Amino acid sequence: MPLPPGAIALCASDALRDGGLAVPFEVLHEGVPNRAFAVRHEGQVAAFLNRCTHVAMELDWQPNRVFDASGEWLICASHGAIFHPTSGECMGGPCNGGLVRIALLEQDGQVWWLPDAHTVAPEVAAGDD
Repeated sequence: MPLPPGAIALCASDALRDGGLAVPFEVLHEGVPNRAFAVRHEGQVAAFLNRCTHVAMELDWQPNRVFDASGEWLICASHGAIFHPTSGECMGGPCNGGLVRIALLEQDGQVWWLPDAHTVAPEVAAGDD
């Protein structure tokens, strides 16, 4: 199956383990620089802006650690908000909606990021000036 136009190689599939470390990457979301992260949960890959919906702070409690101790939920280290690891939906704690999801595609041992109208690669946006 051919990749969609504009797909960006993010990481090898085996870099993402269920409930393990996130793979970080930089994005421009609606023109604002942000960190994002990709994770795997129950075999599915997902990516989100690394920004809690309660207060715009990164989730990590240590570098690239966004899962709680059980490896089942994404957790904001600052305020304890809990998010579903594949949908980003708020599951508890101080949330103001769900995490901003970023489209991914996993194919042939590679995870690809699929930029969209709201979230692009910083170098693509810089080249548009």
